[in-house]
Amino acid sequence: MKTIEIIGYNRANLGKSEAKRLRAQGNVPCVIYGGEEQVHFYAPMILFRELIYTNKAHFVNLNIEGKEFTAIMQDAQFHPVSEVILHVDFLQLFEGKPMKMLIPLHFEGASPGVAKGGSLIKKRRNILVKALPKNFPDFITVDITTLDFGHAIKVGDIKEENFEILDSKIASIAVVEMPRALRGKTEEEEEAEEAALAEAAEGAEGAEGATAEADGGKE
Repeated sequence: MKTIEIIGYNRANLGKSEAKRLRAQGNVPCVIYGGEEQVHFYAPMILFRELIYTNKAHFVNLNIEGKEFTAIMQDAQFHPVSEVILHVDFLQLFEGKPMKMLIPLHFEGASPGVAKGGSLIKKRRNILVKALPKNFPDFITVDITTLDFGHAIKVGDIKEENFEILDSKIASIAVVEMPRALRGKTEEEEEAEEAALAEAAEGAEGAEGATAEADGGKE
């Protein structure tokens, strides 16, 4: 797995106003945890491009005023409108200690369902993996050459190689949606079915709410 270098600087002050000032200067407020103590720092936003805008997992070598940490990016927060990076969390790594990390999925091959006119629906784009740092893959390949209508590729179909997948084994990763023409239904019929399902779901929620109120009254 590739290692990305990020140079950072200790934060003298914390708080929203200070974080806002740092962002205005083109920096990203960050924190690294997992060691003996949390370290709050900031780094130039331009250094995060290769780390965030990628479809591969990376290690990060953080150099914070001469003190180095090996870490992985654990979380990144973005502005809902401008998509500017607001904050990044890092988790410090230690050799010989298993860690958890989200690993991207790469879909490869030609799906028979797609060849028949269907649409590939990716239910997940990454999965949670537990492994020693040296065993983390850059990405996990998902073979869709057997994916046809009426079938799904599930988490349990992925072969574990020196790592443990923590997501539910029965969770779907990808399916092929059959086009309307092959389903033999008109757009109006499908809309009617969707409306009926939505109405049934609302009715079920209402019934659950009534039951909860009744139970609350008994207490």
